[in-house]
Amino acid sequence: MKLLIKHTILNNNLVDLLIENGVITSIAPEIMEDDAQIFDAKHHTILPGLVDVHVHFRDPGLTYKETIATGSKAAAHGGFTSVLAMPNVRPAIDNPEVLKEQLERNKKKSLINIYQFAAISSNLIAYKTSDIEKMAKLGAIGFTNDGHGVQDAETMYQAMLQAKLVNKPISAHVEDDSLINGGVMNAGSAADKLCLPGMNPLSEASQLARDLVLAKASGVHYHVAHISTKESVDLLRIAKKEGVNVTAEVSPHHLLLDDEMIEMDNPMMKMNPPLRTPTDRKALIGGLLDGTIDMIATDHAPHSEKEKSGSMLTSAFGIVGLETAFSLIYTNFVKSGLVDMQTLINWMSKNPAQKFNINAGVIKVGSPADLTIMNLVHPYKIDAKNFLSKGKNSPFIGEKVYGKTMATFVAGKLVYQNGGNY
Repeated sequence: MKLLIKHTILNNNLVDLLIENGVITSIAPEIMEDDAQIFDAKHHTILPGLVDVHVHFRDPGLTYKETIATGSKAAAHGGFTSVLAMPNVRPAIDNPEVLKEQLERNKKKSLINIYQFAAISSNLIAYKTSDIEKMAKLGAIGFTNDGHGVQDAETMYQAMLQAKLVNKPISAHVEDDSLINGGVMNAGSAADKLCLPGMNPLSEASQLARDLVLAKASGVHYHVAHISTKESVDLLRIAKKEGVNVTAEVSPHHLLLDDEMIEMDNPMMKMNPPLRTPTDRKALIGGLLDGTIDMIATDHAPHSEKEKSGSMLTSAFGIVGLETAFSLIYTNFVKSGLVDMQTLINWMSKNPAQKFNINAGVIKVGSPADLTIMNLVHPYKIDAKNFLSKGKNSPFIGEKVYGKTMATFVAGKLVYQNGGNY
């Protein structure tokens, strides 16, 4: 099977790409191949497929929120060809038998590449570590209790030691429960103004400080999920200078929103970690720009309409992100002139692929044909009606953005195509 993508822009040059058996075999200004299927890119820009190291597909157990099928469609719609799925489904992916079933389920139902995290400990909260060695052999991409901070230092340290032995990363949702105090948004003046209970931001930085010490001692690849505070960025910067094997992600919503933008009790602005202060947001942007933060990840967290309605006091934490991430980052960082396109590719494709040892993130002869074609010229409004995810819970609905996905290919197979005129 041969596919010839014609008339696409790569690194500001108009080129054709020939794909055979899922691999790029030629890139040239013009390629003639009589027996290839032709895809006319119509002078849109081609990028390496995006890689998201933090998604929730809710399948099994919570499929009214999302399924592997709908989640993978949403990913392809957003230009993502590879994602790393969290283990907090039902049952939690905390033992080899459940992991094996999940890997088979992912392979059967997904349009894209899904790499599966397994849990650090039973049901994401136990103090005894899971069978990390066996689950690593089965194919777990790494280990995390995402949705919960690991409250016990010994549990985290043992998990790190075991993950180091099998050369797998630990991804941490850093949150000290004793400092949450039933909060629904960041503690501070914004929460006080709305008379809503606040989550102490020290909950994140205090547990991160503990983990960085443990990571240095163990030598494990330690990854910080959805970093959100200035103090955390400062700690991460120091740890990297001291040689700790640490990487970090930041979510688009923490880069673009802060708690002062929450002007009313709005469940669409409720996520965990919560939106922090403008000072924190500025620090996150600075950390991303100087390389302290390695990548952008969506923390795609779909919920039902009922779960995201009413008050922040009772609604669920989380927003969807796969279908809006590229356009939001492109519009606010590249279109604005703050960074160039290669920097965005590094944040959303190359770096996550490299840090998690995934064969993705580049366009070259011999690389997998995991590709996305983007219209960078015509603006559009984010509309929940166009989401392929079951979740419509996004605070970015109605925003005017650039960077619309026109087509997405996985191993040379077309998995999404825009039906519009451009």
